[in-house]
Amino acid sequence: MLQHFRGNLDNWDPALTDALAAEREVILLEYPGVGSSSGEFGPSITDVARHMIASITELGLDEVDLLGFSIAGFVAQEIALVRPGLVRRLVLAATGAKGAPGMHGWREDIAAAARGESKPENLLYIMFAHTETSQAKGMEFLRRFTERHVGRDTPTNDAPRRRPI
Repeated sequence: MLQHFRGNLDNWDPALTDALAAEREVILLEYPGVGSSSGEFGPSITDVARHMIASITELGLDEVDLLGFSIAGFVAQEIALVRPGLVRRLVLAATGAKGAPGMHGWREDIAAAARGESKPENLLYIMFAHTETSQAKGMEFLRRFTERHVGRDTPTNDAPRRRPI
């Protein structure tokens, strides 16, 4: 499983990972330079994909079902293009903007919320629609997301965001 841009291992919703892990082995991978991982993110999606291929290979896996969330969908697609025999199934979730106009940039309010530390309130603003129903689901996610206090991954700083992609 590959996380959103700047997402560390703790950015996965435990409800999702636990449900998937009930029927299969689940491995969460972290990008270079994100969370507790050393190295630097990028400088391109292809470079990130090659790092992830190396990690998967290092784990001794010959074939994987690959889930990419947000920008990780781009990384997952690149992995499937570079090493098609490695990917048995490809699941892409929230891999692009909601339409073509302005697709290659963030709205200023989203960009502002994405800068700096990944705070829960910023995740709520960025990842959930600004409707009552979606915000309520977002609050449920945040409760699960912040429930564990011991052994959490290193918070991600702003360095990966500044890398050219």
